[in-house]
Amino acid sequence: MAEVVENTENTENTENETPAVPQMSTVERAEMLLQQDAAIYEKIKSGATLEETVDPSNKEFGPLAHPEQVQMRVAKRAMMLEAGIAPYPVHLDVTDTIEGVRAKYDGKLEPGEETEDMVGIAGRVLFIRNAGGLNFVQLSAGDGTKIQGMISKKEIGADSLKQFKQLVDLGDHLYLKGRVISSKTGELSVFATEWAIASKALQPLPALHKELNDDTRTRKPYVAMIADEKVRNMVRNRSKAVASLRHTFASHDFLEVETPMLQTIHGGAAARPFTTHMNAFDLDLYLRIAPELFLKRCLVGGIDRVFEINRDFRNEGVDATHAPEFTMVEAYQAYGTYDSIGQLVKELVQKTAMDVYGSHKVTLLDGTEYDFGGEWKTISMYDSLSEALGEEIVPNGGPEHPGTSVEHLGEIADKLGVERDDVENHGKLVEHLWEHFYEDKLYEPTFVRDFPVETSPLVKGHRTKPGVVEKWDLYVRGFELATGYSELNDPVVQRERFVAQAKDALAGDEEACDIDEDFLEALGVGMPPAGGMGMGIDRLLIALTGATIRETITFPLVKPLVA
Repeated sequence: MAEVVENTENTENTENETPAVPQMSTVERAEMLLQQDAAIYEKIKSGATLEETVDPSNKEFGPLAHPEQVQMRVAKRAMMLEAGIAPYPVHLDVTDTIEGVRAKYDGKLEPGEETEDMVGIAGRVLFIRNAGGLNFVQLSAGDGTKIQGMISKKEIGADSLKQFKQLVDLGDHLYLKGRVISSKTGELSVFATEWAIASKALQPLPALHKELNDDTRTRKPYVAMIADEKVRNMVRNRSKAVASLRHTFASHDFLEVETPMLQTIHGGAAARPFTTHMNAFDLDLYLRIAPELFLKRCLVGGIDRVFEINRDFRNEGVDATHAPEFTMVEAYQAYGTYDSIGQLVKELVQKTAMDVYGSHKVTLLDGTEYDFGGEWKTISMYDSLSEALGEEIVPNGGPEHPGTSVEHLGEIADKLGVERDDVENHGKLVEHLWEHFYEDKLYEPTFVRDFPVETSPLVKGHRTKPGVVEKWDLYVRGFELATGYSELNDPVVQRERFVAQAKDALAGDEEACDIDEDFLEALGVGMPPAGGMGMGIDRLLIALTGATIRETITFPLVKPLVA
């Protein structure tokens, strides 16, 4: 069972030592917090004031109990319950939105002008100013639109105003019913005739005028959404981007399907999988690393244009562009090639930029502009590597077309200090060497074409170049955004590729895929020639915004603070 606090020493405290924090399981701490909640309620029930209810030092319940601010809010919740007021009511007469009221009245009222128009709104309390018989509160809608509420003793009565001052905190969701007016300073306001707490916040908000630290952003994204407009905008723009992709696919008659996330054989990409176990079948399974092999089965079945926006899981490293759980779009088009699928990807990216930001030129977080418009550059992997090395690197086309040897490529890699894999072949060394020279240097949108056959087991061989497959990777601002192929549909060649991959796996390559006989049987039924593509949704947002992958994922996986 997880421990709330890890305590590795058991020494007596001295005057200069920090008191030891006791070990406590999650269940034990939860039970302790419930006991503290109950004790606070009993104090309120017996007539104690808020100040008398709170124990700042937590003498009774210890250092892992509620901090002072939370105790105060728990006590206010208890006061509401004791007074017969629901701190979390089921229904309130919300008839209008803050956004709608602003849109209707902004700029249309003179300072001090009042209307008889009644509205019922609700929002989160971000600011309170108590000014005797007239109190001001700022409410925020989910999108950050704000409006002022005015709570007057003359309008609601002394008792109601006293309750308002006593019970309402920053962070609470508050309901106001009242007339739309403009304050004497010209602030659009709702002059309340009724108020109610819609949801009592027990945890205080962070200081909204300060920049949130990265730890809060990633571990408590719900707080970041409240405090930071950029975080809210990322969530909304991600949704717009996905909607744009779907719209573009629909305009080209693609059909969206869903494929299994639990698979008996991992495949469709070179990646380390996560494993799990299904009790009902007593069967080990893999979390999906890519949907490719199932989407291709759709092509076999006659669905000629198919795509999926899918969750994938790869048990690999984590950095600014990699996450263990991520979202990807894959698409396959019968009778397409890596040329036609490249044009589709260009259209997908450009239309997404236009739909989300209104232009092919986007402004990144650092303030610089990036242009997705116009035609995109294309280079060859082998030609560009040969140019960088000053010698020709020849693809490995088999016995009849021997390419640059593994030994020579290894010597070049060692000379340049390029990291080498435990299980090596011609293709892997070529890609590592190419990445050494180019990977983080391709700033403008660039298609890198024609990859080694050894690293692309699901791709059709090039029409004129032995040892090369018809594959491209799209690079943007120094990282890979998307990949595209002319898809391999010859079941005999596919079995050869699978066998080579399986041998690599037996030799220790953890990224190599296994032999999928069911997929080979499907290819035997007949898959039409096709072009295919894959693009990370998270990376698309990185490209459009300049953010890290953690900032583009609404709820990123982070390592727990305690084990």
